[in-house]
Amino acid sequence: MTVDAWLTLGIIVALFALLIWGRFPTWAVFAGSLAAIITLGLAPEGEALAGFANSGVLSVVVLFVVAEGMYRTGAISIIIRRIVGMPASEQAANLRLLPVTAAGSGFLNNTPIVAMLIPVIGDLGRSARLTVSRMYLPVSYASVLGGATTLIGTSTNLIIAGLVLSTYGEELGIFFPTLVGLPAAIVGVAVLLLVSGRLLGRRKADANEAAAPKALYRAEYVVAPSSALAHETLARAGLAAPAGSRLLGITRAGTVHLDPPADWRLAAGDVLAFESSVSSVSDLWSTLGLAAANPPGITGVEYAQRLSEGVVAIDSPWVGRRLGDLALPARKVVAISRSGGPVGTPIAETVVAAGDNVVLQSDEDAPASMADVFALVRRIHGYRVQRTDRAIAASVIVAAMVLVAAFGIMSMLNAALLAAIALIATGCLDFRSAFRAIDWQTYVVLACAVGLEPAMTRSGLADSLASALASVAGDSVPLGLTVVFLGAILMTNLVTNSAAAALMFPITAGIAASLGADWHPFVVVLMLACSYAFINPAGFQTHLMVMKPGGYTFGDFARVGSIVTVVLGIVVISLASLIHGILR
Repeated sequence: MTVDAWLTLGIIVALFALLIWGRFPTWAVFAGSLAAIITLGLAPEGEALAGFANSGVLSVVVLFVVAEGMYRTGAISIIIRRIVGMPASEQAANLRLLPVTAAGSGFLNNTPIVAMLIPVIGDLGRSARLTVSRMYLPVSYASVLGGATTLIGTSTNLIIAGLVLSTYGEELGIFFPTLVGLPAAIVGVAVLLLVSGRLLGRRKADANEAAAPKALYRAEYVVAPSSALAHETLARAGLAAPAGSRLLGITRAGTVHLDPPADWRLAAGDVLAFESSVSSVSDLWSTLGLAAANPPGITGVEYAQRLSEGVVAIDSPWVGRRLGDLALPARKVVAISRSGGPVGTPIAETVVAAGDNVVLQSDEDAPASMADVFALVRRIHGYRVQRTDRAIAASVIVAAMVLVAAFGIMSMLNAALLAAIALIATGCLDFRSAFRAIDWQTYVVLACAVGLEPAMTRSGLADSLASALASVAGDSVPLGLTVVFLGAILMTNLVTNSAAAALMFPITAGIAASLGADWHPFVVVLMLACSYAFINPAGFQTHLMVMKPGGYTFGDFARVGSIVTVVLGIVVISLASLIHGILR
């Protein structure tokens, strides 16, 4: 190998070592690696930085906005609630989520699917008291498994199909990889269900969510008219024992029912009283179908309002008055805490005292206008009521985006940009929320990962690795298939899967020709292996998308990904060898 090839290999080894160590943020490690490549001249600066303008990377950025639009309108939450319900464990949730994710990814781009599921899984984790780190990574893996089963499920398969057409003159059908890819996906999902609970323990992100604040509040919510919660049991709705809260009682038609059982069936107009931490107050406030109960009238503009927490001042005009008299349609009282604990009376009947902590739902500028009421006031960030009246509009927009991209009418980036504009134009999303929805750290990691590719190719490192793999194929078809699988796995975990496909295709064709074997099973193995980038989180963009919310480290991906890769390798090579025997 050349000096440049050795330098590139050293940078990649250092990259993996730093990721495994986990001392530095992932984005900083990738940015540092890219800086080293540019500094050493291993790739032209323009090519190294091309990832920041790469259409695939920018598609992910825009899809964060599209996913936020689906989440803000409650569209994706409604769909997932019908599919998943309120599972009792992470395994039960994965049992419903993973097959649906894999099936959908076979015909739709898996990036928007995962993007839309990220906030929904977070909500599910809070409401059902589930460890989300046992769900994010399996969902990302399932999307990859499903995407590899068809020609249109992933761009990698389309790239290889184009190379097949130019090399062999044969146009592959949409289900060309399905015969091997579908059984492999089923086995892969089964493996994820078995190992995710054991190998993905409680991450830091989960521990932060579980940490209980000192103050406890009395919070009251009403089941809104035409709510999907009506006729659901407390257990099914996730309200029997939500994380960080205890259900005190339910008021129906003026009668208070203390400590209702989990099988209590809700009805529109029920008022639920909880003892909650401030974060749980916010979680419940943003739950689909619930609304702040004081005053009980539903204004219909909750999606445009925010939560604030204030401490009642000694000279406040509220002192000595009932909270129910002070609430307005545009200013609801959500919760109150006194001396660090919940009050014992209904919020509407509670007499305000100096020092009370009160959580209000109000317009954006309301806290500033209540400086004479509160001694201290702060905005509670990160919680919004979903605008369900725009759910159908958002669903239609996103469905149109997927269809035009799937049928090749326009690129994924073009379709996503138009969808984002349409979501903002129809009121499904505002400009501020659209900008905040973008995970800029993920953008930097993806862009830098793409920038490593030209260093691999220009230095000759990729060619050297490919030649070494070709030399060990020998004259055995199963060994040749194994070499193709291992070579593609190595490449796709070092560079992008598209680059791995382009680099490995001529080697694959050459191995098949030297063995005098039919090329079809070799191409199937190549397609699947180039998608199975499970070991390195940078190998596939959906892995990077779930890395931060799941609180994962490089070791998590390496540990679970290695097991999944080994099992899939056995399945894929065995089935491909069987197909070769039939074709022969």
